[in-house]
Amino acid sequence: MDIWIMDILEQTMADGPGFRTAIYCAGCLHHCPGCHNPQSWDRNNGHPVSVDDLMEVIKSDDLSNVSFSGGDPFYQVEAFTELARRIKEETGKTIWCWTGFTYEEILADGKLSMLLPYLDVLVDGPFIQSLRDTSLLFRGSSNQNIIYLKGKPDDTIPGTVPIVGIH
Repeated sequence: MDIWIMDILEQTMADGPGFRTAIYCAGCLHHCPGCHNPQSWDRNNGHPVSVDDLMEVIKSDDLSNVSFSGGDPFYQVEAFTELARRIKEETGKTIWCWTGFTYEEILADGKLSMLLPYLDVLVDGPFIQSLRDTSLLFRGSSNQNIIYLKGKPDDTIPGTVPIVGIH
């Protein structure tokens, strides 16, 4: 199974707490005005990479957890679900995921929600330029939430939202 990606950034500290392997996917239909990565909207600006190859990169770094960004990973939800499932089965890494969909939209869609059980943290909501706030950690506008799907919220990151009982 392939995932269309723009880039893989290893040992980044910009996409969640600590060192992370960030997978920037290609393809997004949200087209948020002011998006920091508009070149990722067109899937054809990316290239296909197999889940097996991505797992090799992820497993080769013992220090880094994983972040899915984009584009929007939920536009390739089957492939990202497979990757996330393998990450959880084969490593002890946490997964953060950014999406322009809201948590409620994802929950209401059986297909989109298939990825949720494998995510530790979801950063949800479209970027809204009029709500842009450069003081926020790990998100660009104040409508976006950092939602902890597993474990305890990190109280050091303002704006976190605990969600309990996601399966």
